Amino acid sequence: MSFRKIFTFPSRNLIYVIPCVILLSLICGLFIDTSPLKTFILPVAMLTIFPAMIGFQPRELLNLTDIRLLSVNLLLNFIALPLSALLIGILLLEPWPELRIGLLIISVVPGGNMVVAFTMLFKGNVKASLKLSTMNLILGSLLAPLYLYFLAGTLVEIDVIHIGKTIGLVVFIPLCAGVLVYNFLLKRIGQEQFKRDIKPLLPAFSVWGLIYLVFTSVSMKAKMIFSYPELIVQALSSLVLWYLIIFAFCILIGRLFFSHKDAISLLLNALLRNLPICIGIAVTAFPPQTAMTVALAFLFQQQFALWFWKLDQRYGLLG
Repeated sequence: MSFRKIFTFPSRNLIYVIPCVILLSLICGLFIDTSPLKTFILPVAMLTIFPAMIGFQPRELLNLTDIRLLSVNLLLNFIALPLSALLIGILLLEPWPELRIGLLIISVVPGGNMVVAFTMLFKGNVKASLKLSTMNLILGSLLAPLYLYFLAGTLVEIDVIHIGKTIGLVVFIPLCAGVLVYNFLLKRIGQEQFKRDIKPLLPAFSVWGLIYLVFTSVSMKAKMIFSYPELIVQALSSLVLWYLIIFAFCILIGRLFFSHKDAISLLLNALLRNLPICIGIAVTAFPPQTAMTVALAFLFQQQFALWFWKLDQRYGLLG
């Protein structure tokens, strides 16, 4: 087996790899002190985001077309879904404020780096999806500290300045570096060679970083998790309910107001949260239970998208 296949294996089998990593981290955490790994969480989080930023085009934000789709996307991602997460947290996670914070973090950081790829696969509006995901990423990164302070400041003590610094390190430094590296690569090797030789490896690089972050954040609290198994049950049930609400919103709005292609783009930009950024924030600024909630979202976020696509092909859920 070639190095390339070994290197890309986790990204090609993410739906199986992440559950295995979570299981391994729980077992290792019972017998091994993994706290020294925490030292490298911040730099690894930055390196995890960096590949997703290579190829980022800031000028896309200036092309103000698809205004209706953009407006609905912003209302959904920055008002409806955070409020839904807040309500679910109050109803289901009242005794566990750290888990509520994890759900809130996921709800305020859209712009997943797989949005455009899934939009192409599902035959959605790729150009609009690129614009929406870029806008979501930047606004989510800027607004997350304020959202968490106002929505979750009463749950646990939140240092909004620290969260802002964390997001600056985890998001904007990799973003700037990604733009510079992309321009450098285009000058050295050209667009075609970049797409052929380098771009396919970028998701794999990010996934190896994710594996480290998930393993570290979960293993450090393995004993606590086994002592309170209801934490996993409550976190999972809350996450599943929140994702089902996303489907309900997008099916209703998509059928009423948008073409099928635009509805696909809206759904994916709401469904595929930027979990690498979420877990980077969670493990560097909050208790480990918060990171556990984000880690559990890796189990089914992409799988939900694939299941919905199959159902939509068969039953036309989005019209």
